[in-house]
Amino acid sequence: MGALVVYESMFGNTRAVADAVAEGLRNFMPVEVVEVSEAPELETLETDLLVVGAPTHAFGLSRPETRRDAYERVGHPVVSETTGVREWLASAYSVREHLPVAVFDTHVQARVPGYAHAAAAKRLRRVGAEPLGPGLSFRVHGYEGPLLDGELHRARAWGMELARLMGERVA
Repeated sequence: MGALVVYESMFGNTRAVADAVAEGLRNFMPVEVVEVSEAPELETLETDLLVVGAPTHAFGLSRPETRRDAYERVGHPVVSETTGVREWLASAYSVREHLPVAVFDTHVQARVPGYAHAAAAKRLRRVGAEPLGPGLSFRVHGYEGPLLDGELHRARAWGMELARLMGERVA
């Protein structure tokens, strides 16, 4: 049994969460972590668990315009400059039936509506994936971060919980 963690990240916060989730999963199964522009097509996935993470931009998944804004905000290249989770998911017409998925996002600390994980879960359900549980948000200070204290620990714990839930499915 193995997992694939696919992430989109602008300032490195979502990538850090993806790595921490993978650490938690690695206690129980092999894991590969891949930036979304390097991810295989959804139809070709050969994994037991897919975990998808993205930053929340403009109340949901990023778009080319919001990624461009992120780039202009920092004045240097961002992690996921060209392809986002939105485009990656939009290119899919199906996944392996009942493929277990888990979704997360990074979100500003302030109570701002909209979550990238909700949009990703909705798109994944449309193509046949089955959420392993509710999505999670990991909070960042401001728009560029860093992550709030304790968020990486929470991400590792969530990775361990996902592995436990996968074990229950197999048993």
